[in-house]
Amino acid sequence: MTQDLPIVVGVDGSEPSLRAVDWAADEAALRGTPLRLVYASLWERYEGAHLAEDVGGTPEGVRAEVIVESAAQRAGLRRPEVKTTTEVVPEEPEYTLLRESRTASLLVTGTRGRSSLTEALLGSVSLTVAAHAHCPMVVVRGSHDNRAQPATHGRIVVGVGERPTSSAAVRFAFDEARRRGAEVEAVRAWRCPAHEGTDQPLLTGEPARLHEERAVEGLEEALRKAPDDVRLRRRTVEGHARIALADASRDADLLVVGARRRQRHFGLQLGRVTHGVLHHSACPVVIVPEPE
Repeated sequence: MTQDLPIVVGVDGSEPSLRAVDWAADEAALRGTPLRLVYASLWERYEGAHLAEDVGGTPEGVRAEVIVESAAQRAGLRRPEVKTTTEVVPEEPEYTLLRESRTASLLVTGTRGRSSLTEALLGSVSLTVAAHAHCPMVVVRGSHDNRAQPATHGRIVVGVGERPTSSAAVRFAFDEARRRGAEVEAVRAWRCPAHEGTDQPLLTGEPARLHEERAVEGLEEALRKAPDDVRLRRRTVEGHARIALADASRDADLLVVGARRRQRHFGLQLGRVTHGVLHHSACPVVIVPEPE
């Protein structure tokens, strides 16, 4: 059962990872699940030397233990009712987090920006793990991103894609809304292709109306099994989905998107929508693996 599976947080001593610990501790309290804090000791090879202050050249192994113990104390002070465990693993962070995702209910990381653009850019580790994780993954972003509860807005946004039937992302959003007592806003973006323009004046507006109707139908199909105990709003938006969802995230507590990974020359990669919201969302983003 998922209640027995821990929420796993990748920690590295940085401020973004500590905010992720705060968020995950709240979420673990909501779910009644344990919290597991994991430090991959080769993280610096990928993300640079600014992960934590290195006092007097402290050996990496000792410093790693200090980092995870400090994170555990922080989680314990925030949510003393949550059982928290820690582990230091001497390997690359991608391997560690992907392996952990096989036995986790949720995988949580913070943003790892380069230079001063921490809130705008995402680190390579988080992007790689998001493209391969076996369980839902949360990237904690935004100005209120270290609070899973109490909710700031009481609103969860979920993106509905072109293949909405049996959407794992929609089901995740409903489950999370129940836990938080929040409203779900389901957003479906649509676009009228350029070649279906208005060359014939008598047909002006007709192609756009048809695309919008299809978007409405797809949204209704995705939500036809919506639970009665969750407040639900439906919204169709003309334009790019990644822009529409990033805009909707500004007054949301959580943005949920499904991920159908695409096989490219360099292996599995995230789609444009998922990649876009991971970089530009104003609130924490949940990437939910969708079955093929």
